[in-house]
Amino acid sequence: MAMAVGSPDGEEEQMNSAINTTPLVDIMLVLLIIFLITTPVITQSVKLELPKEKNVPTQTKPENILLAVSKDGDVYWNARRMPDAEKLVEELKKEAVKDPQPEVHIRGDQDARYESVGRLVVACQRAGIAKVGFITEPPPNQ
Repeated sequence: MAMAVGSPDGEEEQMNSAINTTPLVDIMLVLLIIFLITTPVITQSVKLELPKEKNVPTQTKPENILLAVSKDGDVYWNARRMPDAEKLVEELKKEAVKDPQPEVHIRGDQDARYESVGRLVVACQRAGIAKVGFITEPPPNQ
C-alpha cells in the first residue's frame, strides 16, 4: 500500500482560502425574484381622487369671525383675548344664530400646537358654526 505525501516534484500545493460566493449569489437572486413577484400582490390601495390644491383669496367681510391662536395657545377674537373655551363657545353661539351665519377664519401661529387649533375647531362645532376655514400664507413663487 502506497501513500502520496507530496507532489513528485517536491512542490507543495497551496491551500485555497477564497470563499465561494456562488451559492450566496444564487440565494440572493432567488430572494430578489420572490420579492419582485410578491410586492405588487401585497400593495393594495383604494382608488381615490385626492383634492387639488387651490389658493383662494380671502374675502374679508365684516361679518366674518377672525380667530387667532398664538404659539403659546392663547386664543384671540380679532384683537381681543378670550379667557377660556367656555367664553369662546358662548360668543360663537351668539354669532351662530345670525342669518346668514358668518364664517369663522382661524389663523394659527406656525409654532402653535395642533391641539390648540383643534380646540378652536371643537368650539366652533359645539357652537353650531357651519363654515370654518384656515388662513395660511401662500408658498413663495419658485
